[in-house]
Amino acid sequence: MKIGIIREEKNPPDKRVPFTPLQCRQLLRHYSGLEIIVEPSPYRCYKDEEYLNEGITVDADLSGCDVLMGIKEVPPEKLIVGKQYFFFSHTMKRQPHNKLLLQTILKKNITLTDYECLKYSNEARVLGFGRYAGIVGTYNAFLAYGLRNKSYSLTPANQLQHHHPDLENELGKVKLPAIKIVLTGGGRVANGALEVLTYMEIKKVSPADFLKKKYEEPVFTQLFPEDYYSLNGKHDFDIMHLHHHPQEFKSDFVKYTKAADVFISCHFWDNRADRLFTKEDAKQSDFKIKVIADITCDINGSVPTTIRSSKIESSLYGYNPQTEKEEEPFNENAITVMAVDNLPCELPRDSSSDFGKDLTEKVMPHLLGDDHERMIERATICKAGKLMPDFEYLSDYVA
Repeated sequence: MKIGIIREEKNPPDKRVPFTPLQCRQLLRHYSGLEIIVEPSPYRCYKDEEYLNEGITVDADLSGCDVLMGIKEVPPEKLIVGKQYFFFSHTMKRQPHNKLLLQTILKKNITLTDYECLKYSNEARVLGFGRYAGIVGTYNAFLAYGLRNKSYSLTPANQLQHHHPDLENELGKVKLPAIKIVLTGGGRVANGALEVLTYMEIKKVSPADFLKKKYEEPVFTQLFPEDYYSLNGKHDFDIMHLHHHPQEFKSDFVKYTKAADVFISCHFWDNRADRLFTKEDAKQSDFKIKVIADITCDINGSVPTTIRSSKIESSLYGYNPQTEKEEEPFNENAITVMAVDNLPCELPRDSSSDFGKDLTEKVMPHLLGDDHERMIERATICKAGKLMPDFEYLSDYVA
């Protein structure tokens, strides 16, 4: 098999890679008959010379490759007819901005395998950049809090020379009063956020105590769906029922907005589900949250104050609950919102290395060997220009 690592063409270009130069060399040593070609790029966190130094071919011509691997969506005009692609397509939720992408993939008889859809038999995801999204998003939450309150100043993560180790040095500058932080989610993203909160030695408390008690130190609580969703007011929560019928559940997250100062959202949200709170809730005088780090970044989704995504270079904006409009991030009447949609790009080498390790160990044996578990097949949205059975629900989306 010949694999091509494509240049990221989405604007602004993503700096991450599916495999580091060293990981490419290790793959070539492990799999006889495998070839890897890297398309030249001026943007990658790993330079072309670093691949060349590991003996990897760098060539602009990928037409002879069987499989093409990238990170973000490929612009429709750049897609090569008849190839198999691996990337995050962001089409499985019928995202409107990527409808043309999937339509073009089908027209060009392309086979698309989406990293997001790679799962074990128990439905747990195999790959993701979630850990680094959680780390950087939580770091940005404290960066925003310091700027808003003029209490300290942190260097943006993307400007740190040594990336991840320097985050910890910067976090040493953080001086917090007795604030309350609410964190939602329990997956990779939330675990990344917990790494930061644990390093900072912020005390974790139960959801019940978070709502009722006062503290003389900063605290946080971690919420799972059963803490803020209920089915007809019933407390016998069934997570599988929520997964299959999210539209039947109602959110009472609003009670946490009356206690928390900072909200870090790391949960997965199904667009059929109830929003955590409403724009009307945010207008109330007892809505206390002033900083929201929306790592989930579903525009006008579960966190309705996220009216747009923000960029790494300007990660913060203000949301005025009364006008429902954007304004300066630190205006007194505004909620400071961080909604960067590509947070791992702030630590591209670290996040790429972790991602490539999982891709090498957990996916490549299925791609280059025996896929008896059908991991690749189950993650393939379309094959040779036709939607796969598990994704036929997208037929109206692409019609």
